[in-house]
Order: sequence, then C-alpha cells, then structure tokens
Amino acid sequence: MSKTFSISLMLAALVGMTACSQSDDSAIQSTQEVTTLRFSHFWPATSTTNTEIFEYWAKKVEEDSKGRIKIEIFPSATLSKPNATYDAVANGMVDIGSTLQGYTNGRFPLTQISELPGLSNSATQLNCMLHTLYDDGVISSEYEDTHVLFMMGTGPGGFHTVNKPIRTPDDLRGMRIRGPSAITGNIIEAAGGTPVGLPVTDLYTSLQRGVLDGTSLPWDAMGSFKLTEITNTHTNIPFYSSPIIVTMNKDKYESLPDDLKKVIDDNSGKAMAEVAGKVFDEDDARYMAEAKAKGDTIIDISNPLKNPDWKKPLEEGTQKYLQDIAKLGLDSQTAYQKTKEASAACQS
Repeated sequence: MSKTFSISLMLAALVGMTACSQSDDSAIQSTQEVTTLRFSHFWPATSTTNTEIFEYWAKKVEEDSKGRIKIEIFPSATLSKPNATYDAVANGMVDIGSTLQGYTNGRFPLTQISELPGLSNSATQLNCMLHTLYDDGVISSEYEDTHVLFMMGTGPGGFHTVNKPIRTPDDLRGMRIRGPSAITGNIIEAAGGTPVGLPVTDLYTSLQRGVLDGTSLPWDAMGSFKLTEITNTHTNIPFYSSPIIVTMNKDKYESLPDDLKKVIDDNSGKAMAEVAGKVFDEDDARYMAEAKAKGDTIIDISNPLKNPDWKKPLEEGTQKYLQDIAKLGLDSQTAYQKTKEASAACQS
C-alpha cells in the first residue's frame, strides 16, 4: 500500500514537471515576436516559379526560424507591378520582391549585359554567372539600396508566333514582337521587326486579339502564363536570357535579430540560385516537349552568332547596347569581358 502510494506520488510529480516544462516552453514561444514579411512577384500562383522556388524558399525560412519568420507571398502582381517591384522593395512598400531587371531599363545596365546573345545556354549557367558577377563586385553596386537574397534567371528566349514561322530575320519584317528589355528590342529592331514593350501578364490577350504578332520568351514563361495555348510556331534561337532579382528591404533586414538574419543569410546566395536554375531548366524542357506533342512547328537555330542570317543583327544589337551604357560613363567593355569569363567558368 505504502509502495503503491509512493509510486503514485512519483508519477504525479513527473506529470507535474512535464506540464510545467511544456507550460514554460509555451510561455517562451508566446513571448517570441513573429516577423511577417510580404513577398511580391508577378508570376501566377500556379507556376512552378511560385510553387517550387518562392514557396520552397518561404517554407525553408519559416522552418529554420522555428516559426519566428512568416512569409506572405503575393503572386500575379497583386501587391506591386513588375516594373515597380524593385522600387517598392527599396522604399519599404513591400519587404521582399522579385522581378526582371529588364523591366526597369537603365536601372541595372551592367547586370543586363548577361542578357546578350552567346553568353548563356541554360538557366543554371545564367544563375551561376549572375552570382559570380555579384560576388566579384562587377554588378554589386547596382543593388546597394536593397539587401540581395539571390539572383536567378531564365533559359534562353526565342520567338513564339501564331502560324507564321520565323527562320530568318526577313521573316520578322513588319511583325510586332514583344520584347522584355532594351536588349531584345535592339535585336528585334536590327532584324527588321517592331519591338513592343508589354508586361508578360498582358501577353495572352494581346496575342489573342492580334495586337501582337508574336513574343520573345523562354519556354518556362510560355507555359507558366499559358501562352502555349494560343501560339503554335516556335523558333528556338538563344538570342537573349533574362536575369531576375530576389531582394529584401534593407531596413527590414537590419531590424531582424542576429539569429534571424542568419536564417535569411543561410537561405540566400548561390545555393538557392542552383535550386531555381534546375526548376527553370526542367520547365523549359517540359513545355517544349508539350508543344511538340500537340503538333506545333519547332524551328531550331542553335548557334545564331555563327549563322550567316542571324549573326549581323545579333552583333548589331549587342554593340548598340554596349555603346549605350558606355555613354552613361560605365566601362561596358570591361564588364562585357568579365561576363564572358563568368559564362565560360559556369558552362556545364
């Protein structure tokens, strides 16, 4: 009887200690402030860019912070327009943002050199190039007003049209082709087409209504924005690639305690760029295979800088861009050489 009573007392004490411990843990957690960060971008919520890059990153940050950081993602440009997202981050209107540098022409002139033809054959290569250039200080001065998380980029962009095949520059004459940046505009114009600047979110209706004759995009974007539904003729010509920035408001980052800064830092940089590169490259292959399977016309021009028809307009577009940024007082030739070296070092 006495032994049973003693055991009961011990069990009661253990239960009480466990309850106190759990209560203490809950009290500690309840006193920890949760920081909510608003993340704005323009890709659709269903796109793999959102689900497999941004949501993956957000989940990792939330888990590593043990719930002390919460990321609220706002896709489809619901919080900021693509061409205003970087400024929205810099000004603190949003905490984190992602956009193409080409959407704000003139803001990132050295970074955009990476768009030029002949430098990148895959998203993985471009992502490696961008981080090499950033880490080596070639382009880092362009981002001093924000806290860069990671850079990424698309695979090569080609031409996509409804019914009209593009095999030579002559085929572009009289055509209105959407170009995402000054560089693509220069090349389209040099080839005889008419470049039109439109956000990717407006392309579906513009192509559907005949406002545009075609667009220049990588395959992943064609699939993500469902543009493969209304185009049936595609020219795989790697005449540009688009860099992308994922960055954070500087003051917001600095306001975090050191352990949470470390969580952000540990999930930034080249490692995330490698994850993104794999996603983009797999999407490129998948959406091109789907287009082939539905019977679309696919034209391959694998090395346009050595193609007698395409070499001249591509070189003209390249030189025009380098001359334009040299007029800004920037050493465009040195930056171009550094970018070519990064391209060679990152070639897989």
